[in-house]
Amino acid sequence: MSQENDKKRHREALHVNKGVEQPSSINKDALRKFKRRKKRNYSLEAYVDGILRGNRTMLGQAITLIESSKGEHMELAQQIIEQCLPYAGGSLRIGITGVPGVGKSTFIEALGSQITSGGHHLAVLTVDPTSERSGGSILGDKTRMEKLSSDPKTFIRPSPSGDSLGGVARKTRETIVLCEAAGFDTIFIETVGVGQSETSVHSMVDFFLLLMLAGAGDELQGIKRGIMEMADGIAITKADGPNREQAEMAQKEYQKALHLFPPSESGWTTRVLTCSALHNEGIQQVWETVHEYLNFTRQNGFFDRKRKQQAKYWMYESINQILKDHFYQSERIRDLLAQFEQQVLQGKKSSFMAAKQLLDHYYGHHPKK
Repeated sequence: MSQENDKKRHREALHVNKGVEQPSSINKDALRKFKRRKKRNYSLEAYVDGILRGNRTMLGQAITLIESSKGEHMELAQQIIEQCLPYAGGSLRIGITGVPGVGKSTFIEALGSQITSGGHHLAVLTVDPTSERSGGSILGDKTRMEKLSSDPKTFIRPSPSGDSLGGVARKTRETIVLCEAAGFDTIFIETVGVGQSETSVHSMVDFFLLLMLAGAGDELQGIKRGIMEMADGIAITKADGPNREQAEMAQKEYQKALHLFPPSESGWTTRVLTCSALHNEGIQQVWETVHEYLNFTRQNGFFDRKRKQQAKYWMYESINQILKDHFYQSERIRDLLAQFEQQVLQGKKSSFMAAKQLLDHYYGHHPKK
């Protein structure tokens, strides 16, 4: 009897009354609406019309098409760019670079806010294929630019991370066309400032601004001569409080160093300025310097000449990128790559010979016409 009572108590202890059914944490109606919206495909005419009307949603989706590696998306993106091209070219393109910690996001917000308060429409783009690893650039700093991010006259778009430099730069160049067609008259192209991306940015902007820090020992140490030669303006940031004197000393050092460089093709003498984005000091002078440069280069014809050279440069860059993409997307090449790679690692084949034979296989599969 006691065993039966024990079993009964055991069953009662295990029994749990059914409670009130909890609602799902997922709003199924909202999820279904999101899926329907996500799957919606727009026509070429709808994209172009939306962009020309300044529709941010359509602009963002068109840029996503540019960033996509799907064939049908790439084809549609090129058609959109082609139709938007007649409405592009009217903006002022400014490249902004500087080493991590120089305060690019604070500077961009200060200068950008001043530009939009003057009635201009600003697009902020970035060229940074390594941003996911470095944690820098706008991908990480967009949240810091709270004022600019909420400004209705500003559009901020980071580049896709982890892509090749050539791919990111080409997509940024194409994104500029769409932003200009959408009515943005000022465009910032920002780069992380530690690699070869400066050269790509320089090839797509009208004015190239280099941000520098003072008080880091030798002011010229670690600065690539090529980057300084590309700069149309240098701004010493964080020139406030105890850093003000160091910034003014750095300004003199850079001005002396720039005299050692050969004259620029534009005939412009690079300006060196100091500023404090935190206290909004010197930002107006930077903006005035940009316009001084524009007036100077438009008068001597360099501005239009440079734009034409850039268009030619990007034609050849596009050819190189398309050929490279086509080579690596070939199924025949993908099958052979691993095999040839092992032969090179094992010392059975030289790198040059492996490359030559792979190209022979590629051209054999895709004969010249």
